[in-house]
Amino acid sequence: MGMRVLAPGTMTTVQDLGRTGWRHLGVGLSGALDPYSHAIANLLVGNPADAATLEITLTGPTLALAAGAVVAICGADVDARVGGTALPGWRPIGLPAATTLSIGACRKGARAYLAIAGGIRVASVLGSASTDLRGGFGGIHGRALVRGDALEIPKAAIALPELDIASWWIDPSPELQWDLPAVVRVLPPGGSGTSPHGLFASSWRVAAASNRQGLRMEGSAIAPDDVTALISEPVLPGTVQLPPDGQPIVLMADAQTHGGYPRIGHVIRADWPRLAQLRPGERVRFRPCTYDEARQARLDQSHRLARIALAIAGRRHATRS
Repeated sequence: MGMRVLAPGTMTTVQDLGRTGWRHLGVGLSGALDPYSHAIANLLVGNPADAATLEITLTGPTLALAAGAVVAICGADVDARVGGTALPGWRPIGLPAATTLSIGACRKGARAYLAIAGGIRVASVLGSASTDLRGGFGGIHGRALVRGDALEIPKAAIALPELDIASWWIDPSPELQWDLPAVVRVLPPGGSGTSPHGLFASSWRVAAASNRQGLRMEGSAIAPDDVTALISEPVLPGTVQLPPDGQPIVLMADAQTHGGYPRIGHVIRADWPRLAQLRPGERVRFRPCTYDEARQARLDQSHRLARIALAIAGRRHATRS
């Protein structure tokens, strides 16, 4: 049983939680840019948190489902419809066979995640289903979806119990606050609370040229302290680089493994979801953060996900009993 792509949207890719353990060979992480929303979408349909989903960017696809399926859409506030009926986000929804699911524009945020009960079946490459757009592998032929693509999904028994959704599941705060400018926490070079490079001095605008490799910032140019510091060094998702034009780049999940631009900070992992939801033209402020604060923020986020997973499992078990 499968799902056919009638229209692909702006950029829709198959993603899981990424490809780890291969950076020594130049293979980056890939995976969902907003792993928090990706995980909750999976949990709502009964999947493991790391199952493959469709990552939808700005506008989504139109999909024809041959068989019944249980789906959930989390992340950006997106216009999703079956026929003329709008579908809510952050809930499991049973869809009958021969359904056309249309996912339109993201009204708030930049990326939504469509999870399907049983997962999306694509070949694993180096231990992950994620699409690496730079490398051209993983997902569906290493690229975004195009019209006519067929995705294999399991035949679902759509008798998945209706869940009494608590408001604290639906509102993913504080992960996805939509207030602008967004506030994103950064570990400064050397762990100090100030930056000599002016990263924290003013807000920045997300450039239209941003993509899954990196968010390019536009604002008052930063003058590097040492223009000769251009030796290639390891970089990771979250690394803030400073090119010669003084406009920072925040590396994202498809980032390269080494780079020659000076590194002027690192966005903490707990704030990756908020970073992933920034749209071109929106503004962001970077705030200095200590290592202890970063560690606590990551623990708090992990605990929230664990509580949500337990709550979903408990509600589902109670409904079946």
